[in-house]
Amino acid sequence: MRIGLITDTHQPNDQRTLWPEVVEAFKDCDLIMHGGDIVHPMVLDWLEAIAPTIACRGNNDVGWDDPRMEEIVRIEVEGVKIAMVHAMEPENRPIEVLRRLYLEDVHADIIVTGDTHFERIDFREGVLQVNSGSATLPHLWSTRLGTVGFIEIKDGRVEAYIKKLGETEGRRNPGIEYSYTPETGVIKHEPAPTA
Repeated sequence: MRIGLITDTHQPNDQRTLWPEVVEAFKDCDLIMHGGDIVHPMVLDWLEAIAPTIACRGNNDVGWDDPRMEEIVRIEVEGVKIAMVHAMEPENRPIEVLRRLYLEDVHADIIVTGDTHFERIDFREGVLQVNSGSATLPHLWSTRLGTVGFIEIKDGRVEAYIKKLGETEGRRNPGIEYSYTPETGVIKHEPAPTA
């Protein structure tokens, strides 16, 4: 199963619809998980046109409800337990503390978050943490192409990665790409130096 991760779209904003790059990135996904700060339910409709979509409520998702949105999302794929919650800063606290404070003390093999607008993958204490950053407001900069994430699960084996969506003309994408496999662990793919 291939799961697309997106968070902190804050739409509509300067960008009135989803970037075409998001549609292209998610075209082969079996499921999309939105990590909150959706702002308007039409974003979930746009994503649902690509693949089935579920979401967690962010601190900016007030005044509306949607059956696809929960406070804490929990799913299980091939025996792998995934939990998603919008915010759990700082994310580097012990997993036991994060689980107790934000996941009602329920175990998860993968924890998906958002809120920070900074992309991150970490594997520690036997748990994979993924924050895909923001697709539209990366690193809290102005509206521009940002990052999305992916989790791939096949025969119980988990891989994850974060991908930059590209560059917006005149506005650099500050995102950083990451990858994780059980063999390599987490790799931060630093951009090549420019001349």
